[in-house]
Amino acid sequence: MSYLQPNEFVTKLVDAGEAKIHMGTRDTLIRAFMAGATLALAVIFAVTIAVQTGSFLIGSLLFPVGFCMLYLMGYDLLTGVFTLVPMALLDKRPGVTFPRMLKNWGLVGLGNLGGALFIAVFGYLNFSMGGSEAINEVGQKIMAVGESRTVGYQEAGIAGWIVLFMRGMFCNWMVSMGVVGASISTHVSGKIMAMWMPIIIFFYLGFEHSVVNMFLFPIGLMMGGEFTLYQYIMWNEIPTVLGNLVGGLTLVGLVLYTTHVRTQPKKSFS
Repeated sequence: MSYLQPNEFVTKLVDAGEAKIHMGTRDTLIRAFMAGATLALAVIFAVTIAVQTGSFLIGSLLFPVGFCMLYLMGYDLLTGVFTLVPMALLDKRPGVTFPRMLKNWGLVGLGNLGGALFIAVFGYLNFSMGGSEAINEVGQKIMAVGESRTVGYQEAGIAGWIVLFMRGMFCNWMVSMGVVGASISTHVSGKIMAMWMPIIIFFYLGFEHSVVNMFLFPIGLMMGGEFTLYQYIMWNEIPTVLGNLVGGLTLVGLVLYTTHVRTQPKKSFS
């Protein structure tokens, strides 16, 4: 069948988490680099569409194309491994330990950052004709996002930090549902449909994605955005990463593992 039952696809997710722990360092970094680059290019694509059409909804509807491409290629995002690898740890898979899980997260995060920065450099050169012209309209929009999502949160103080954390948490709730979607069907069309839906929600609602932000804020700084590296790290990336971790782990990974792998005994009414 093209659709797998929850107990079937959740087992596949645990298998995937185990496989990521045993993957070599080179392969982990390369796949993570390509994931970060692909997602960043999709952000440029979506923002360009939004600017040209005047509709952020249209840009959001088309943004998931990048997410679908990177997961069909087997690339890894930090948000995804926040969900998958702990499931393998909970299942006590051979060789899956807490230190190895942390190492995997670190390598994937490093690779994602490298890919995102690669596209950030390209984007800056593209939006400014190699630095010889003023930043174009798409670049100006991306720069404005960087300013609003650092200075804006900082001005709200601790409330801004809390909102950031929650937006990061809800982001990875949706993004990890997209990761799950890739395992729901055995057909490419089914995988794409299942991945597409939750990604639209995260992007349109403006939730905070740690890897997307690894692109948005560095390119904003390159183009002269009115915020600092410190503001980006303290008033966006750190709370976003923590929120992504909690959201993917609790709202997706633990829920699916608990209810479809470690299920309670069925009640008997006889």
